[in-house]
Amino acid sequence: MNTSSKEKLRYRFEKYLNKGGTSVFMSLLIVFLVGFIIAIGLRYLVITFFPNLNVFNDFWSDIWVSFLQITDPGAVAEDTDSSPWLKLIAIITGFIGIVIFSMLIAFITTSLENMFHEFRKGRGKVIEKGHTIMLGWNERTIDIIRELIIANESEKKAIVVILAKEEKEEMDDHLAKRLPDTKTTRVITTSGDYANMNELNRVNVTEAKSVLLMAACSEGAEEEDKIDSDIQTIKAIMAIVSCQDGVNEIPIISEIFNEEKREIISYFEDDKIIALDSWDIMGKLLVQTSLTSGLEIVYNEMLSFDGCEIYFYKSNWNNVEFGELPLHFKDGIPLGIYTEAKELILRPGNDYKLKNTDQILILAEDDSTINFQAQKIYNAKEISLSSEKMEARTKNILVLGWHNVAEIFVRESADYLVEKSAFDIVINSPTQIDKDRVVEMQKAYPQFKLNLIEQNPLKLEGLKVLKPFDYDSVLILSQNTSDYNAERIDSDTLIILLFLRKIKKEINADDSTHIITQVLNSENQDIVTQTDVDDFIISNKLITMILAQLSEEPEIRALYDDLFSEDGSEIYVKPAKLYFEKLPQKCSFADIINLASKRDEICLGVRKGNLSKNPKDNFGVKLNSPKDEIFEINKDDYLVVLSEDYM
Repeated sequence: MNTSSKEKLRYRFEKYLNKGGTSVFMSLLIVFLVGFIIAIGLRYLVITFFPNLNVFNDFWSDIWVSFLQITDPGAVAEDTDSSPWLKLIAIITGFIGIVIFSMLIAFITTSLENMFHEFRKGRGKVIEKGHTIMLGWNERTIDIIRELIIANESEKKAIVVILAKEEKEEMDDHLAKRLPDTKTTRVITTSGDYANMNELNRVNVTEAKSVLLMAACSEGAEEEDKIDSDIQTIKAIMAIVSCQDGVNEIPIISEIFNEEKREIISYFEDDKIIALDSWDIMGKLLVQTSLTSGLEIVYNEMLSFDGCEIYFYKSNWNNVEFGELPLHFKDGIPLGIYTEAKELILRPGNDYKLKNTDQILILAEDDSTINFQAQKIYNAKEISLSSEKMEARTKNILVLGWHNVAEIFVRESADYLVEKSAFDIVINSPTQIDKDRVVEMQKAYPQFKLNLIEQNPLKLEGLKVLKPFDYDSVLILSQNTSDYNAERIDSDTLIILLFLRKIKKEINADDSTHIITQVLNSENQDIVTQTDVDDFIISNKLITMILAQLSEEPEIRALYDDLFSEDGSEIYVKPAKLYFEKLPQKCSFADIINLASKRDEICLGVRKGNLSKNPKDNFGVKLNSPKDEIFEINKDDYLVVLSEDYM
């Protein structure tokens, strides 16, 4: 290929300019110097050949005049008394100056705009240590930050850094609207690819306290999008480990949709890397809530940093028995032990003698108030244990809506409900995929009856046809799986709840039907409570509490693994009649704890039935009360217990 000298020169010049702003500035400086030399040269030639035209009689003065004219066109006035030739040169010099400085001003303006644009994008290096890093942005980000703000209130300065693909300005505006007061926590946002090592190093990932990896899409997204999200998450985890030279020292908490992808995380063989299926947890919570009313309120208080919290605590136990342990604490209810082998055992048994190498898992107001006393602080009186038991029976459940959470709900129900329980699944205009999936579920769980009903629950007449108050439970889920706008979904849920309230009044139905609903946006809680719903689970809020707690204390994962599986211990809200032979009865909280231990259960608190609809009184739930507080337990009251089953 023949290339001319002009093309070569042009190519080299383009390569030089592509090096950046410095090369452009140097090019403009060279152009200025060349123009300045040309102006001086023209002036020198004129006064050399025509000495009588020389006004200043000093060439250095002519150089100074040329400099003034090229930097300020108004300086042509210096040649007012000069000859026409020198005036013409002054005009040429001023014109050269205008062109050069116009180019320079344009360059400076563009450079400043680019610089400010980079500032707005948050492309600078984050010089922080001990900070929490959130990678990615989704609908749960705000709630997680809100929890971290509460957790960090005792710290003078806490930092949360968000690295996401969203624009920095967009994230900052969203944070300013939803979280105007971040208290002692400073939130830093920056845009970038969080699976890129250079970007991770820019936010100083190696010196972070923990990393939270947010899913790149919602549960309602297409399967392909969820796979892409999981791949991005795994890539980000690999990049974080690579930034640490292959040895991970940072707790990494991630959201993974696909079970196979979660198994890939296990290949790291690293306890600090935790992969959660948020919606799997949600499905299990819905099942447990359908069995025992008020559970969401209990979890809301236990998992939040605002109120009672769960801590690890170690002391010199003096071989105290676990059954007597609660009476040795002024504040706190022990839930289990964490052995030296890093094994968590909930409800180890009343006769278990604690070793000094054991830690306990304890529900308490604050870690500063946990103090084990060698001698018992309280004495519990003996109360006769009721012989009454819960009877297992078939249940008829109406499910309004269908998506992955509903499938998990049916799957988990197999561990709790007796045979011949029925699920009537209501879908408005179901697709063939929906129909096939219901058939598959029926084959997978032949002990249940699964019926697909084509009806629109968003229409009052359609809901009346279903006769919802003939069922034991009504479960309300997202109506439109293709639209994952939280406000839109919650609006549909509220419409159904209002319809149910209207139907209930029209037929004068009793309270035997248990209505459970899934709410996405925590800010809609106050609205939901006005609809007389029995239980509501704020999906984003509960999941974000778990993610936030794991980022602060990764070892607490063992508790969630146990609580959200049928094989381990779970939290239930059980009728007081299962414990007390005679009701009503006055007793202290220490007495109640002692009574529950006779059923090999741990009492966490009390739910007053007469306050179950009152949000100001936390819907009647009171956990970790002072052990000398006196309660009057009535037949419509409940105990919040850690138990093996709900029977």
